[in-house]
Amino acid sequence: MPRRPRVMLPQVPVHVIQRGNNRQACFYSDDDYHFYLEWLQKYAESEGCVVHAYALMTNHVHLLLTAKASGGVGQLMKRVGQRYVQYINRTYRRSGTLWEGRFRSCLTQEEHYVMGCYRYIELNPVRAGMVEHPAEYTWSSYRVNGQGEKSRLIKPHSLYDALGRTPAERQAAYRELFRYELDPGLVDEIRKATNGNYVLGSDRFEAEIAAALGRRVSRGKSGRPKKEPD
Repeated sequence: MPRRPRVMLPQVPVHVIQRGNNRQACFYSDDDYHFYLEWLQKYAESEGCVVHAYALMTNHVHLLLTAKASGGVGQLMKRVGQRYVQYINRTYRRSGTLWEGRFRSCLTQEEHYVMGCYRYIELNPVRAGMVEHPAEYTWSSYRVNGQGEKSRLIKPHSLYDALGRTPAERQAAYRELFRYELDPGLVDEIRKATNGNYVLGSDRFEAEIAAALGRRVSRGKSGRPKKEPD
């Protein structure tokens, strides 16, 4: 069966997940995380992508990106993935596959879902039981977005900028978003859309993206179509 084409459009935010093969670890030391982030930053610049948020987990990666061109995200993930595999194989004297295969992704509606994706990504270590608060986790963008830590990699989305007039106001408003757990329904929506390579948004947003791409961008309904009455 041929692979479904990716749902990508320029200037529309994308949530990306890249998993380790068979859910196995893909980061083994602090140096590994540093290496991945360094090349993510370099290739994001060269491929015209902006990174808004990330979380590097032991066996997978979460990113929130916006690309200038439709192929930008794919090229970024290909280049950083290959560079990182070469580094891991050389460092640990291993060979073979590191990543699960194709990364998973979903286009994200700005008005309602972008800030939810920020929270979904940076709360991942909390949901995994690794820390009690996202600020305690070293390998995510929370300290940049919520506490003003310097970063060459992270660039704010316009909705993040709208949280306040000054950096301090934006960071305070952002921290306030993390006082509460993410709604389980939204967590499920994000997971299903990303794993299925669908869009994450309203029916109108889905219709707009489908019209722009000329194909279906949401999950089809199971079962046979209903028979029209005579």
